[in-house]
Amino acid sequence: MSTLIEAEGVCKSFGGLQALSECSLSVPKGSIAGLIGPNGSGKTTLFNVMTGYERATSGEIRFDGAPITGATPEKVFGLGVGRTFQITRLFFRLTVLENILVATQRHEGWLRSVARRAGSTAEHDRALEMLEFVGLERLANSPAGNLSYGQRKLLELASLLVADPAVLLLDEPTAGVNPVLIEQLSERIRELNRAGKTFLVVEHNMEFVMGLCHEVTVLHQGRTLVKGTPEQVRANPAVLDAYLGGGDDDDF
Repeated sequence: MSTLIEAEGVCKSFGGLQALSECSLSVPKGSIAGLIGPNGSGKTTLFNVMTGYERATSGEIRFDGAPITGATPEKVFGLGVGRTFQITRLFFRLTVLENILVATQRHEGWLRSVARRAGSTAEHDRALEMLEFVGLERLANSPAGNLSYGQRKLLELASLLVADPAVLLLDEPTAGVNPVLIEQLSERIRELNRAGKTFLVVEHNMEFVMGLCHEVTVLHQGRTLVKGTPEQVRANPAVLDAYLGGGDDDDF
C-alpha cells in the first residue's frame, strides 16, 4: 500500500523548547491511522507542521511522494489535505447550512463567500447532502451557535468534506462528545474510508482509536516511540511505560 502523507525526521523547536525531535510518521493511502501519546508528546504540533500552520525546524513532509515542507496551509489544503482542530472553527451566527455553503467557496476568500453564501443550486444540494451524511439535516436552518459540542464536531467534519480532500487529519474529534455521537462519528469515518478516504486521527480516547484505526503511531516526548497495529501497540511495554510516566494511565 503506497504512502499518502508522511513526516520524516521532523524537528520543531519553540525557543529553547524541543517539541518534536526526529519524529517520523507515514499514513498509507486508504487507511485509518491513529496518532496517540501522553499530554505534551507533540501530537498537535506534528499536525500543525504537516498542514503548514507551523514550520519545521528540520525534516521533511511529503504528500503523495512530493515534498510540501514549508508550504502554506492554503497550499496544503489545495493539494488535498484537510484537517479539523481541537476547538471547532465555525461561524456561530450563521446557520448550520450557511456554514457548509461558506466551506464550499473557501477558495474565493471568506468575505466573498459570505456575500454569496446562498450559493448555486449544486452547492446547496451538496451542502444538504453533507448535512444528511452527518445527521444534521434537521438543524440546517438553526444557528451553528445553538449546536451541542458534539454536533459542532460533526458540522466541522461536514464542512471539511465538501472540499473532498484526499486525506483528513482529525484533531481530537471525540473530545467533549457524548457516546452516541462518538459512535455516529465512527460510522461516518468508516463509511468514508470504505469509499477511499484516508484518515489520520489524533485522539486520547483509546477505545475509539483502537476500535477504529488500522495502525497506530505513538509519540513520546516529541519522538516516534512505536508504530503498529492496535493489538501490537497495546501489548508493547514501552507504550505503557510512556503513558504511566506521562500520568495518562487512565486513558490507556
